[in-house]
Amino acid sequence: MTSGARDRLARLLRQQAELGAPTLFLEGMTRTEVMARLRDASTRVESASVPAGRPPRPRPASEGPGGYEELRTEALSCVACRLHQGRTQVVFCDGSPQGRLMVVGEAPGANEDRTGLPFVGQAGKLLDLMLAAIDLSRKDSVYICNVLKCRPPGNRNPQPDEIERCAPFLKRQIDAVRPEAILAVGTFAAQWLTSSQSALGKLRGSLYSYQGVPVVVTYHPAALLRNRGWTRATWDDLQLLRTVLDGG
Repeated sequence: MTSGARDRLARLLRQQAELGAPTLFLEGMTRTEVMARLRDASTRVESASVPAGRPPRPRPASEGPGGYEELRTEALSCVACRLHQGRTQVVFCDGSPQGRLMVVGEAPGANEDRTGLPFVGQAGKLLDLMLAAIDLSRKDSVYICNVLKCRPPGNRNPQPDEIERCAPFLKRQIDAVRPEAILAVGTFAAQWLTSSQSALGKLRGSLYSYQGVPVVVTYHPAALLRNRGWTRATWDDLQLLRTVLDGG
């Protein structure tokens, strides 16, 4: 991505602060249309190709005890906590199981519960733009999941016992995907991956590690849509993540 294209994307991400209209370019657009708009602005996600000197990433095991497909099947039928009683479907993941980056959110919302995919709707579109701004894409180079796989009633915060019951799935997802880095979005994902109870505003801006995998913390896209003042900080977090992925 050229510096000019990156600047244009940065301006898109900052539009809440500049124009006071957080959904101006997202409202009514599908994810395909959002990405088409990026292409029209001379942007192109290039990270599907393996950089020179980087060996191909191994695929997650799909068969055998503890394999990826077995993990997915187990999660889809989970009844370990109360949340299974009100779900429409389990929201296990989206993106590429061979992704360089793993994005970890907090819990599914209504759109996610309906579609079975994490990060859809306006927040999902903004996440796709954020990833494109650092040359990554949900389709080719990013694996996306949540700490919780089932929607809490009324989109309330995850409860400690729910996180405890569901976290083993996330641990096994990390083991299977073996990402080069993790982006934790939102308070509960950030606190779980950093083993800290500090507020998100205090956690972001630093580099952490989860079982040897670098972790960058930032605001949830849904929160970013509501709070225009966090756009600059989020952009800084994305630049830290890009540095990590570039081996800096």
